[in-house]
Amino acid sequence: MRGSTGTVRRLPGIPVLVGAFVLVHVGLGLLGLVPGLVGPFADPTPFGDVTGVYRFWIDTWHAQGRLVGIDTAWVYPLLAVVPMLLASVAGDGAYALLWVLLVTLLDAGALVLLLRRDLRLAWWWVVFTACLGPVAIGRIDAVAVPVALAGVLAVSTRPTLAAVLLSIATWIKVWPAAVLAAMLVAGRRTAAVITGVALTSAVVIGVAVALGAGRNVFSFIAAQTGRGLQIEAPVTGLWLIDVVLGLPGASVYYDRDILTFQVAGEGVQAISEAMTAVLAIGVLVVVVLAVVARLRGAADGEVLALTALGLVSAFVALNKVGSPQYLTWFAAPVVLGLATTRRFRFPAILVLVMALLTQLVYPWCYLLVIDAVPWMIGVLELRNLLELVLLAWTMGALLRAHPGALERAEPIADLEADRVGS
Repeated sequence: MRGSTGTVRRLPGIPVLVGAFVLVHVGLGLLGLVPGLVGPFADPTPFGDVTGVYRFWIDTWHAQGRLVGIDTAWVYPLLAVVPMLLASVAGDGAYALLWVLLVTLLDAGALVLLLRRDLRLAWWWVVFTACLGPVAIGRIDAVAVPVALAGVLAVSTRPTLAAVLLSIATWIKVWPAAVLAAMLVAGRRTAAVITGVALTSAVVIGVAVALGAGRNVFSFIAAQTGRGLQIEAPVTGLWLIDVVLGLPGASVYYDRDILTFQVAGEGVQAISEAMTAVLAIGVLVVVVLAVVARLRGAADGEVLALTALGLVSAFVALNKVGSPQYLTWFAAPVVLGLATTRRFRFPAILVLVMALLTQLVYPWCYLLVIDAVPWMIGVLELRNLLELVLLAWTMGALLRAHPGALERAEPIADLEADRVGS
């Protein structure tokens, strides 16, 4: 996608955009930091992962000298501990505030890069952040997103740098690996991608081993397999309906080991165990469709964007966890798609709708979800249905991809360059 700083300066709306960016981050920060602002039916601690779980891990290291990912097995890839450590430099009292400032600075860097490409990309991302709500900045995913955005913006011009950035993001939270996989499937400078991934991973693993991590550096890979069905996951709707109807055996409970709400009922254990295979099959289907599209002559940029979106959609829609922050994963593939073709207008709008519904579910009405209030379960299931719709749309787009269709899908960058030059 073409663009320059000089081009962006001619476009109207940058001061308004910057003001909106600041307003969104200040507003979301206040919702997470000030108790009671999110209302009577909300989770009272929307930044609970930050102020509770992340801070607890770092406090344990300070008190006992045992750091997650190094001295003990961990649920996250190793680099996730870096922002958690940075937020602790001023002590427990300022932990959440420093977390918000750290994420805001990273987001500001991503905003600058988006503006250098296209004002509309930057606007979409700011609106998406506002739609998703406090979890957009109050989870570890919020650190991976701006790094991944920088990566996807470098794909077309500097693939090795893109691979390095996306690898760093993957070592924070696994989902950016979907974009790396899409780059390989699309044949976008395969050697450069492999080199970037290998070098970055070698540095991370080497440092971890030098610090004494041993096998703990890979402990995150198996950490999710033993989980049950979280209430927000699409597959869980089958049991939530039973809970709403008051059928015997179906219930919502809090798992104190995983620190999340899950469902109990007949068949839950079997389905929970099967979902890993279902997710793997979904990923495989997307990859096969992408390979077929490439063999049919589809442009590698189109295959790249659709494959990245398809893999992320599979990760979200076929996952047995379904945490609200998973919606942040869509930012990078949607930006990549918008930078590639006009065909991404539908998924871009659909993701905004999904983000709004997710914010309504969490944090604003989370207590109603836990209590299985029928209309709120309906909102949750609508969001989950849209996740499946997006996955289906992406698969269909890969099936329809061919050279003629791609020629009619004019890139946004070309449209912007023509408009500015006229």
